[in-house]
Amino acid sequence: MNQERAIKITNLLQGRRITPKAVLLDELQVSWPTLKRDLAYLRDRMNWPVVFDRELNGYRLDKSTEQVMQALPGLWFNERELYGLLMSHQLLSELDNGGMLSARIQPVMERIQNLLGTDEATSRELIGRVRIISAHRRPVRAAYFELIGEALVTRRQVRMTYRTRGRGASAERDVSPQRLVHHRNTWYFDAWCHKSDGLRRFAMDAIERAALLEEAARVVPIDEVRQAMDGGYGIYAGAPSYWARLRFTSQAAQWVSQEEWHPGQQGAWQSDGSYILKVPVANDTEFIMDVLRHGDQVQVLEPASLRKAVIERLRKALKAQQT
Repeated sequence: MNQERAIKITNLLQGRRITPKAVLLDELQVSWPTLKRDLAYLRDRMNWPVVFDRELNGYRLDKSTEQVMQALPGLWFNERELYGLLMSHQLLSELDNGGMLSARIQPVMERIQNLLGTDEATSRELIGRVRIISAHRRPVRAAYFELIGEALVTRRQVRMTYRTRGRGASAERDVSPQRLVHHRNTWYFDAWCHKSDGLRRFAMDAIERAALLEEAARVVPIDEVRQAMDGGYGIYAGAPSYWARLRFTSQAAQWVSQEEWHPGQQGAWQSDGSYILKVPVANDTEFIMDVLRHGDQVQVLEPASLRKAVIERLRKALKAQQT
């Protein structure tokens, strides 16, 4: 079915109590057999309750059904944009590994496939040509993901048993979720922790038990959440404690100069082709790991404490390989 014609038909049906056949034919400039096919397509493939009202002698939407107010996913997109949505579906499916997110949006994607007029095999062939590799993904139980999402929407507190990996211990906490965060194939959420009386970031895969409470959540303005949680480099950041200054060789600079390590970073090319990157850092752990992955292509210039920590990690790595 032609996309432009589908948009016109739905606009005509939604904008009037009754739309005579003659009006549809005149507005669309199509034959009666074509119009019949289009109406059947909307009714049978897109689940739109198009009915012919004999008393009023025209077509209308049956508002007695629950379907009538549903949006028609993809109808307002052109074909190129619809293919882009199919690619986005593949991205979500790979990140989610066919789990909670992809299951929720699958009906939407089926309707987009119908709009494109492709069969299931053709659609699988299309999205099969995109591969997203999700290394080191840490799966999250669907029930906990949905519970945190519900708490965000309904502004309610959550009581959870949370395992802190650094200490290797579990504790019960009451939290008010503020924001979902997806970082490096792992889901986190920012929340006001009522036990520590402050904003904290929690890894969803570290939740051992959780329940939605009736108590209203403490709502923190999103700008305050960003200021508190996004100031420094890395997932467990917060306010920056220092600025790191790194020099990358000309070889590594080709890629590093295009990367965003932090929204507040500063970068400058040097006359010898190297690249200086300055990044605000709040927590050494993740930052040192990212520095080390560049091997001999990076040099820590400042601060001296960071350079010393990187050297110590390299010494330990060398020793581990020599034993």
